[in-house]
Amino acid sequence: MKDSSSVAQLAATLRKELDRYSEGAKLPSSRELVTRHRVSPVTVSRAIATLVAEGVVTSRPGAGVFKATARRAAGALGDVSWQEVALSADPPHAPLTGPHGTDPAAILATLNTPPPEVIDLNGGYLHTALQPERALAAALARAGRRPGTWSRPPVEGLAELRQWFAHDIGGPNGPLDASDVLIAGGGQGALTTVLRALAAPGSPVLVESPTYPGMLAVARAAGLRPVPVPVDADGVRTDLLAEAFAATRARLFVCQPLFQNPTGAALSPQRRSEVLDIARSAGAFVLEDDFARRLAHADSPPLPLPLAADDPDGVVVHVRSLTKVASPSLRIGALTARGPALERLRAVQVTDSFFVPRPLQETALELVGSPAWSRHLRVLAGALRDRRAALLTALGGALPALLPQRPPRGGYHLWLRLPDGTDEQAVVAAALRRGVSVTAGGPYFSAEAPAPHLRLSYVSAPGTAQLEDGVHRLHRALAETGALPTEQPPSGAGAAHGH
Repeated sequence: MKDSSSVAQLAATLRKELDRYSEGAKLPSSRELVTRHRVSPVTVSRAIATLVAEGVVTSRPGAGVFKATARRAAGALGDVSWQEVALSADPPHAPLTGPHGTDPAAILATLNTPPPEVIDLNGGYLHTALQPERALAAALARAGRRPGTWSRPPVEGLAELRQWFAHDIGGPNGPLDASDVLIAGGGQGALTTVLRALAAPGSPVLVESPTYPGMLAVARAAGLRPVPVPVDADGVRTDLLAEAFAATRARLFVCQPLFQNPTGAALSPQRRSEVLDIARSAGAFVLEDDFARRLAHADSPPLPLPLAADDPDGVVVHVRSLTKVASPSLRIGALTARGPALERLRAVQVTDSFFVPRPLQETALELVGSPAWSRHLRVLAGALRDRRAALLTALGGALPALLPQRPPRGGYHLWLRLPDGTDEQAVVAAALRRGVSVTAGGPYFSAEAPAPHLRLSYVSAPGTAQLEDGVHRLHRALAETGALPTEQPPSGAGAAHGH
């Protein structure tokens, strides 16, 4: 079974098997389904999502999947075959399916909560053990008592929150103020707004290679054509960036200059100025996705300022969110731009969503304005350092050949190069059978991947013991698939690990 056909076949099989279950009964775990039907975890998650959409099963994060209660009063389904024509009559500028189309599987794979028995080295959000739950609860309670909390907010966002983001991005005496900021519903929503506002359907958009799959999905959904620009240990290759602008005449480049996802690279000082100069010469914008700034580790060197803090000409459109550093449900972010571009962004955002709910904005304002916020950032920085060290130590013992030469001292993941010829999906499936969830590298490339990779996250597991156990399970999965590397780690690699 391959791709969409494998999903449809598995969904049909599971649909028939539901006849054996009573209402509310729990289905086998994802791990069991992978083993029983000999399919990938992605196929299982997409098949389950299909059944959830049909209403025949319900998914409860952390608990499992259950047969849904029958719809007692639902009317008979009419003839919906007309939708096949309606949904296909006007082909988009880019294919909606296929290896390089708008396929949400990569996003769903990172959003799905694995069963309790599976160690999560896949997710991109803080485990509850790392979240400031008490501070969030207190902020929510205080926000609820604020006069006007349930009234309609300004469409641009609360002035106080916009001012806080302006200072957080550009510094208290920096070039930005509240008038340069729009409050957005999280980083993903902000990326969607920028791509739709600043690039016309059918046009090229330059992206780092590899890069965040969620951004690629948003770009393709907007009818844009992602054009990859390779990244190395010092960030995007600026020589190739200049060539890409000249060849495509693109008007937008999307980058993550700090602790890039998935490589962890930080843009070098020389390349920082080159990126701005190249974009300025091309008459193009730079979308700076600054998602990891508050995920610096306790042993990180001083961080460079955002590109937006040194940009008087409005080249940079900056995106930042509180979601990664606080809670997946605190979907509050900020868009920062200067000049006419800000009005374009505002128009698109208002059209799409009207405004971000005021109670959520008030809660965010209470959180970042409390002493608990700075304490949380200090505690989180120490925890990220310790988790990175634990994961590297485990890799050094079990899989030394996979150790990265320059592990990032920020962010929440490691990017591992697998041996040539490795089947990433087979490794991911074998790992899940062994009880550990990891991320294949292929979806991070907008074109064909030059080599197989895995991304390991260390923020979604409960603690360091699970990280170590997860690496040992991954070792067994690699051995099972014949992908166990035999070469030794690069010389001097251990000194960079921060053990």
